Amino acid sequence: MLKKLINAQSKTITSAAIVIGALSLVSRILGIFRDRILASEFGAGDVLDVYYAAFRLPDLIFNLIVLGAISAGLIPVFTGLLGQFRKKKAWKVVNSLLNILVLSLIIVSILLFIFTPWVMRAMTPGFTGEKFDLVVALTRIMYLSPIFLAVSAILGSVLQSFKKFFAYALAPIFYNIGIIIGALYFVKIWGIYGLAYGVVLGAILHMLVQIWPVRALGFRYKFGLNLKDKYVREIGGLMIPRTLTLVMNQINILIVTVVASTLAAGSLAIFNLSNNLQGFPLGIFGFSFAIAALPTLSILAVKKKMGKFVETISMTFRQVLFFMVPASVLIYVLRAQIVRIILGSGKFDWLDTRLTAASLAIFAFSLFAQALIPLLVRGFYALHNSKTPFYMGLASLVVNIVSLLFFRWIFGFVNDFSFTMAALLKVSDLVGVADLRILALPFAITVSSIFNLVVLLVALRKHIGNLDGYRIMRSTIRIVFAGLGAGLFSYGILRLIHLYVETETFLGITIQGALAGIVGLLGYWFLGYLLNMEEMGVFVASMRKKAFKLFRIKEAGIGEDVMS
Repeated sequence: MLKKLINAQSKTITSAAIVIGALSLVSRILGIFRDRILASEFGAGDVLDVYYAAFRLPDLIFNLIVLGAISAGLIPVFTGLLGQFRKKKAWKVVNSLLNILVLSLIIVSILLFIFTPWVMRAMTPGFTGEKFDLVVALTRIMYLSPIFLAVSAILGSVLQSFKKFFAYALAPIFYNIGIIIGALYFVKIWGIYGLAYGVVLGAILHMLVQIWPVRALGFRYKFGLNLKDKYVREIGGLMIPRTLTLVMNQINILIVTVVASTLAAGSLAIFNLSNNLQGFPLGIFGFSFAIAALPTLSILAVKKKMGKFVETISMTFRQVLFFMVPASVLIYVLRAQIVRIILGSGKFDWLDTRLTAASLAIFAFSLFAQALIPLLVRGFYALHNSKTPFYMGLASLVVNIVSLLFFRWIFGFVNDFSFTMAALLKVSDLVGVADLRILALPFAITVSSIFNLVVLLVALRKHIGNLDGYRIMRSTIRIVFAGLGAGLFSYGILRLIHLYVETETFLGITIQGALAGIVGLLGYWFLGYLLNMEEMGVFVASMRKKAFKLFRIKEAGIGEDVMS
């Protein structure tokens, strides 16, 4: 049964997104559990300071060299070779890329291993004595993780190319399990070093869970470096702009950190907490659909089926909106309940809750844009064009910086604009009491995200000539109407429950938020049914097919058990 489940191929983008989204949700929940274990075992002290600081350099290596860049280059080229029935050549390209990347990371890791004390001195100037020695030692151990994760990223790209998403989406869960094992068991053996060994174990498990299904597809490892191969060079050419885009993202994070450090204490924490909360629907819906769509888009681009390419972009675009619009509306309506239920305990007081909720409300206005950007970017990758998303991202970075400075300046004054914005976010009474300039951070992200979506849409339409604009607009109107209706249903239940339930308690606010959210979702479903939304039909059909497939797999598994 497990073998059939892992090797199952997703027939549609929606069914693939369901698999990726469901396992992404499990991984994120496990991530919260991981953080709770670390916090309960070590508290917010020197041990976790050292642990998180040691993560920085290996994580930076992985983010810049591996994350996203491999799939941006490998999937379009690999699927193109498969589409030309050149599977043997495709495996040679995978082997060459695997060897080149692993050898490069080993060399980089050895060099960094030698110079770690000097690098970490610059990154952690406040660490001294034993604390500094520990962060150097843990960092050196963690250099192993990017090597295993690089191999895993290549294996994951191969699985995506064959539309086998289960093992790929399962890998992050095993990564978190490895870290949890390190915190619970390795620490008892090796002390704080056990945390670093847990990270390495997580990376190994991340890789191992994908090896078996890739071997089942026909891959056999062979050592060989063919730097002159035109396909390897093409992958490298596609990876470079993607890597530069990731560098820009790191610069953007640095700028946000610098600006937040000039505001009131806790501003960066409030921004990060609200950003993490909005990341839930983005990871489950936005990135899941984008990841699921890339292999299909790549093969359609190779076969020059541009009509189908446009149809696929259009359908996936509308499917993402179908999920993200109601999510945005409900997050806006239930922002206080969400923040209070998840974060509201201990020293996280009511003021922190209201500022985080206000920040989350601002993010809600750009969730649709943030969710659609990965899809459009992968549309360009499928067309073997990673330069355009880089240029658009560069322009968006400039918009983000300008917006950040503008909103920081304007929220520094008690004027009509800042008071009106504060009133809409229900924090007008905090004007003059709290530093509302913190709201400049999510405002800047919101403006730059919407700008990035618009310029990507314009560029992609110019590139392929058509984006099925009429169907997208027609569906968008229906989805927005149903989403706003869901918000009204949810808000009405909020006010009604407030009359009968004590919402100052955790149980009361949980009941209020849960019931309001359920009624809002049911209202959205009801309005979608009345409006005959095509996207709802696609989702329901995919869910039925998944349920039927799981039933058949389970039935087959039982049969095999009986026969054995």
